Amino acid sequence: MSDQLREIVREKYGAAALRVTAGAKSSCCGGAASCGSADPITSDLYSDAEASEIPGDALLASLGCGNPTALAELHEGETVLDLGSGGGIDVLLSARRVGPTGMAYGLDMTDEMLALARANQAKAGATNVKFLKGDIEHIPLPDNSVDVIISNCVINLSGEKAQVLREAFRVLKPGGRCAVSDVVVRGDLPPEVRRSMELWVGCVAGALSEDEFLSHLGEAGFVDASIEPTRIYEFEDAKAFLDGSGLDADTVAADVQGKVMGAFIRATKPAKSGCCGPECCS
Repeated sequence: MSDQLREIVREKYGAAALRVTAGAKSSCCGGAASCGSADPITSDLYSDAEASEIPGDALLASLGCGNPTALAELHEGETVLDLGSGGGIDVLLSARRVGPTGMAYGLDMTDEMLALARANQAKAGATNVKFLKGDIEHIPLPDNSVDVIISNCVINLSGEKAQVLREAFRVLKPGGRCAVSDVVVRGDLPPEVRRSMELWVGCVAGALSEDEFLSHLGEAGFVDASIEPTRIYEFEDAKAFLDGSGLDADTVAADVQGKVMGAFIRATKPAKSGCCGPECCS
């Protein structure tokens, strides 16, 4: 299932990058290309000031559910890694915040998104940025090499979420922090939603519950984990992201409303002084 899901995600997000290259806005809701500005998940996440800092194609390619760079409290000189960096919007914003002495990495598995991100990097003139090709389940960076990990509505797309968080823990420096935006579920979703690949690619069906997310973080070794809701999707929002899924939008939306939310998830890797494991005492 993980390999099948990975290929579906790669195909859908590659197509999204090509739509941006052709001048159209991408959308996350229900996998439908027509949601546009009505998409309840990806719309209105960045301020006008932030939008003015980056190339327009980076904003058009945004498929996130939050704004992790605004909440991660980045500092000058830090090294940041964005898991599933897409068109590069959060990497480029991070690069500005960490300054010329810092570094911002973006990791993505989709060639079309990487090409778009690198084009946006060139337009932005960002020299403290590097985009890497790879899977978020196997991060191509060494142990203890990153100060901050961010991600924007990508971890829910993985079929191996616990492995993603273990890898995030591995590459973080002792005392480093994870600060991601993602879709999180409160309560049970209808089985037909959980089975829908279109909705999984659309950032809903694969979402973890709050308890599951916190449990995975703890099992990976993180401490001080918390989940802060940033946007709770109601009936009309649910109808929008169910559009194009093949499900009865009105019926299922009534069962989904209020159970799906965009959230900001924080967690910290213990500092060396508080850890005796090889992953943080080497």
